[in-house]
Amino acid sequence: MADNLPTEFDVVVVGTGLPESIIAAACARSGQRVLHVDSRNYYGGNWASFSFSGLLSWIKDNQQKTDLSDECEDWRKLILEDEEAIPLSSKDKTIQHVEDFCFGDQDSAEGVEEAGALPKLPVFGAPAAQEESPAPEKESPAAEGIALGSQESPAAEGIALGSQESPAAEGDSPGLEKENPAVESPAEEAEQAPGWEAARAAAGDGAGAAPGSAAAPSAAPLPAEMETAPSENAAQEPKKITYSQIVREGRRFNIDLVSKLLYSRGLLIDLLIKSNVSRYAEFKNATRVLAFREGKVEQVPCSRADVFNSRQLTMVEKRMLMKFLTFCLDYEQHPEEYQDHENSTFAQFLQTRKLTPSLQHFILHSIAMVSETESSTLEGLQATKKFLQCLGRYGNTPFLFPLYGQGEIPQCFCRLCAVFGGIYCLRHAVRCLVLDRASGRCKAIVDHFGQRISANYFIVEDSYLSESTCTNVCYRQISRAVLITDQSVLNTDSEQQVSLLTVPPLEAGGAAICVIELCSSTMTCMKDTYLVHLTCPSTKTAREDLEPVVQKLFNLTTEKETENEELEKPRVLWAVYFNMRDSSGVEKSSYAGLPSNVYVCSGPDSALGNDCAVKQAETIFREMFPTEEFCPPPPNPEDIIYDEDEIEPEESGLNNSPETKPETSAEESSSEGAAVTKEE
Repeated sequence: MADNLPTEFDVVVVGTGLPESIIAAACARSGQRVLHVDSRNYYGGNWASFSFSGLLSWIKDNQQKTDLSDECEDWRKLILEDEEAIPLSSKDKTIQHVEDFCFGDQDSAEGVEEAGALPKLPVFGAPAAQEESPAPEKESPAAEGIALGSQESPAAEGIALGSQESPAAEGDSPGLEKENPAVESPAEEAEQAPGWEAARAAAGDGAGAAPGSAAAPSAAPLPAEMETAPSENAAQEPKKITYSQIVREGRRFNIDLVSKLLYSRGLLIDLLIKSNVSRYAEFKNATRVLAFREGKVEQVPCSRADVFNSRQLTMVEKRMLMKFLTFCLDYEQHPEEYQDHENSTFAQFLQTRKLTPSLQHFILHSIAMVSETESSTLEGLQATKKFLQCLGRYGNTPFLFPLYGQGEIPQCFCRLCAVFGGIYCLRHAVRCLVLDRASGRCKAIVDHFGQRISANYFIVEDSYLSESTCTNVCYRQISRAVLITDQSVLNTDSEQQVSLLTVPPLEAGGAAICVIELCSSTMTCMKDTYLVHLTCPSTKTAREDLEPVVQKLFNLTTEKETENEELEKPRVLWAVYFNMRDSSGVEKSSYAGLPSNVYVCSGPDSALGNDCAVKQAETIFREMFPTEEFCPPPPNPEDIIYDEDEIEPEESGLNNSPETKPETSAEESSSEGAAVTKEE
């Protein structure tokens, strides 16, 4: 039970966000004893993904902002005379200004039950088997999902992962699987078995696999053959979706609190491949990059093939664009081209390159994706080069998206930690850090059961720190909106599109708004709907920042008002706006009174990629263990050498199998026994 944990660990991690989960996995992989706790009842913190009903419960919880009950009011009695307590917060204050809107008939949804849900069990407070995974149900991955492959594949050396022989139909991403996915080692099959069973159970009875349980944090995907591909002959007109349908099919939604894409040559993809954590997840290629110009949404030609096949560019513009993009790929070799403009903005530099206004708009807002007024020439060139270098690794855009949502990624690293002996406890609040006055170091934590748990290092997510600790910290805010719509912002022959759209600031001095539109084959929304995420740095409340853009791109009229109208723009069925704290970039010295062996992890930032979280995790790990490798690949079971003392008991029994049997059993015992979660 969670009230009877071991009293000593090497590392205690509080919070299950992405950087904390990466650190926990790296520590466990290097042989450290890791305890990973979270006061929430789901993995991921502000990086989590929810079903529709789970998101409604999350909205209600953040609108009420109730304090957690204090089960151990006299924990201060456990602090000795030569010790000092640093209290932690029991109230999450990272989410503000939550507003949700339904544009359908809510009355029709009364009494409608979510398909596959257990009856009369609310999302928060339900049994761990149902509620510990933010993505409760794994239906079946899309046939076009990208598997990043194993360490044995050429991907480990930076070669394109898997085979790229034929793109999937309807513009879907190429199926990048292992060279021979049918041939797997017995050890791989043994390690995948628990996850496969959990996934089958989820599909059968509607209960999600609990991360960190015997099934491990992120269940392995089901076979691609089980997916029903969307029909090409579907009617062109959008089907009418009601609010009651959304509620009924709520478990088909996996709605991210923070919306990001993975650069195909970014730090997170490299880490997933290096550590072999990629085997726990599956990805879909972002299929197109869009631009919003003169009130219209247009597709941006990114690759060489896109440029020459584009009908919106003249031949002269195509030559101009190709010449400039070629220069950006090796701009460091031609400093004379930009030296005179180093003190100018990138937008001003583009004007000197004899590019047409439309090309300048595409490059500035959709390729470099930098600020028109603040980004320097060098920053713009670096961003353009990064975009171009990521092209072609998995498809015609630089981006990947994890099936079932961004919340899968922290769970994948939690699973690696569990496999190597990490202990996981959700709904497990930590009351305080215990500081030793003589040494000035943190020596233990006190949890809500009154247990003292000692460790050498402590990792704490920013939201757990008290107001007194964060007095001198100046936080930024992120404005977020999530919409469920009935059609895409740019309809094409294919319904299954993953789109990235950058909308320039509507007011001078404002921030550009990043729009990510997900289709049903990403396993984040039900069929015939789209999930749209809008993100920008906050200047006001989220609704004030984002609603003007929503009004330009979508129709916000209610279901009754549009019964007899034909709409040109997609109709919003449901929407939520909220502000999220951006704690990235805060120096440790800004936090008051933290000992040297306590490290703070930030929440999500407003950037499109995940580089900030990966850099932070690696920096903290190297400060703690400078001689250890950061997230090395796990050992190949075939290369494990067993001591004679361990082999003799096997040989003394009735063992007629070849010597591979001890290897398989050892792998099974390590992956199943070590992944058991301690729960309350």
